[in-house]
Amino acid sequence: MERRTILVVLLVLAFALTAIAQQNQTETNNLESSLERLSRDAAKQYVGPVVSGIGSDLNAGWFHRAPKAKMIDFDLEFGVVVMGTLFSDEHKTFGTSGVFQFDSSQAAYLTNNINDPTYNSLPPAYKNQAKQEIINQIRGKDYNVGIGGPTIIGSKTDSVKITFQGGQFTFTDPLGTSRTVTVPSQKMALPVTGLLGDTKFLGKNMIPLAAPQLTLGTFAGSQFTFRYLPSYKMSDELGETKYFGWGIQHNPAVWFPLEFPVDFSASYFSQKINAGSIFEAKTTAFGVNVSKRFGWGALNLTPYAGYMIESSSMTFTYDYTLDTPTGKIPQRIVFDLEGENKSRITLGLSVKLLIVNVNVDYNIGTYNSYSAGVMIII
Repeated sequence: MERRTILVVLLVLAFALTAIAQQNQTETNNLESSLERLSRDAAKQYVGPVVSGIGSDLNAGWFHRAPKAKMIDFDLEFGVVVMGTLFSDEHKTFGTSGVFQFDSSQAAYLTNNINDPTYNSLPPAYKNQAKQEIINQIRGKDYNVGIGGPTIIGSKTDSVKITFQGGQFTFTDPLGTSRTVTVPSQKMALPVTGLLGDTKFLGKNMIPLAAPQLTLGTFAGSQFTFRYLPSYKMSDELGETKYFGWGIQHNPAVWFPLEFPVDFSASYFSQKINAGSIFEAKTTAFGVNVSKRFGWGALNLTPYAGYMIESSSMTFTYDYTLDTPTGKIPQRIVFDLEGENKSRITLGLSVKLLIVNVNVDYNIGTYNSYSAGVMIII
């Protein structure tokens, strides 16, 4: 019966992780497509909220009890943890100013709205020539523009918009006369929308994540925890996705002859995710946690708490194509962003029935989050 239960759990876990991998691949492809349409300034604002959200998620769910104060003891648990970082509606949109380069089609869109007497008085043939000259002057050059719209966690039905401030452009007509026309200020929508849309749970905005987790112990009061997903190739262009994390909890009471009323430990956790060539995420967390078990080996209740100091960062890399009069020039853009969470307080409860353990906790920080885990404990 016990073997059958373990087999069922493993099959469910394998199915869940396959679904997660497929979803991550789709979202990574969509993210690459969105970033390639954005300049550096716009891209930073667009992905900003998810950096703190993913960092907060990854630093959650590492523990649901402190290790025993024993020199040698066999502990093995494996399963899956799910995390969800809360965010407010203000993180769904952004508005800023920055540098943007218009391509040929975007420059043509801007010239369609010219309503200048000098321009309108030109014969059609001259007007088309003048329009092309103005397009060549606009495209591929740096313009300070307003940039706003949905972030990556914003609405899928809204789009990022560029506000062109307008400008004057000089061209020479076929008769050799120099003329100046005004291109008016206007807004232009980019084909970039929110990717996650309304990700809600129990009516709350949330950035979800999940990871398989394995914990081994106990040796000299220490337990070792690992997170891992096999690497898989998304495409020739995107490359491979890789995920690995590890951590250690140590109960210093193992070195003292006294018995303490609670189990406690010092902890350190680190992990790294590579989503192909699009982004790399790194997180670390260290601190202390305490737990107290009530009940028996096969049926028990364990409240736990912890305080962690944490950090997270993401590096984004993508190709942005400059469309200039001399041709298209690919430009590699790389930038780093840091998560806002610097520390957290964790409060949770763990319940074990036979070999199955379920835990839920709430994490208090700059970004608050929930995490939960289902583990098989042997």
